[in-house]
Amino acid sequence: MANNLMSGIIAQQPPIEAESDVHVVKSRLEWGEPAFTILDVRDRSIYNEGHIMGAMSMPIDELTERAAISLDTSRDIYIYGTNDGQTTQAAQILRSAGFKNVSQLKGGFGAWKAIGGATEGIIESRTPAAGDDYNVVSRIQNHIETQQK
Repeated sequence: MANNLMSGIIAQQPPIEAESDVHVVKSRLEWGEPAFTILDVRDRSIYNEGHIMGAMSMPIDELTERAAISLDTSRDIYIYGTNDGQTTQAAQILRSAGFKNVSQLKGGFGAWKAIGGATEGIIESRTPAAGDDYNVVSRIQNHIETQQK
């Protein structure tokens, strides 16, 4: 009964497209829309260097087995690989395995970085903060310099 009451209040999420622009995913993250998963199917060493914040690593050669045990087949999944070809292949693998809501993230990690999407990883953590990033160390240094004048 409670489920029926909530269904009238919470709008249903429309089905995701077969291909999605990075702006769509970034918007969903920023607005806290219903749960979804971002899968990175690149090699684990590349994933470790840098990936979309919160993306799960599922290298393409392990994709079917790992997805089957860790994801619901009706979950919204955004997927990206090294290039569009690998992304398309991974999406087809998941769809063939019975996953219903799989969307290829156009442009992958590069497109995500280009729009200022949050990233994490070894190389990403070494990248200097941009002017609009919240950089505590720089702000403290600026404060100390200001106080000394």
